[in-house]
Amino acid sequence: MDWIYLIIAGMFEVAWAVGMKLSNGFSNLTISILTILGMIASFYFLALALKNIPLGTAYSIWTGVGTLGTVILGIILFKEPINVARIVCIMFIISGITGLKLLSA
Repeated sequence: MDWIYLIIAGMFEVAWAVGMKLSNGFSNLTISILTILGMIASFYFLALALKNIPLGTAYSIWTGVGTLGTVILGIILFKEPINVARIVCIMFIISGITGLKLLSA
C-alpha cells in the first residue's frame, strides 16, 4: 500500500505543479485553492508512504514522478518543445525511478 500512496503523492505533485502554472501567479482564486489542496494531498500521501519506504527512495521517486508528469503535461497542455534530447532525459528519469523501486527492500 505504501507504494500506491507514493504514486498518488506523485500524481498530486503533478496536479499542483500544473495548477501553479494555471493559477497565473496565484491570481486565479479557484485554481489557487485547488493548487494548495493538491499540495496538501501530495504531502499527506508522501508522509504515509514514508512510514515504510526509505526517505531517499521515496523522495526521489516522488520528485521523479512529478518531474515526468509535469514534462508530459507541459508538452501536451502548454505546447512546450519536445526533441530527442528531452526524450532521452525523460527515459533517464524513468530508468532511475524503476531502478530505485527494484532495489528497494
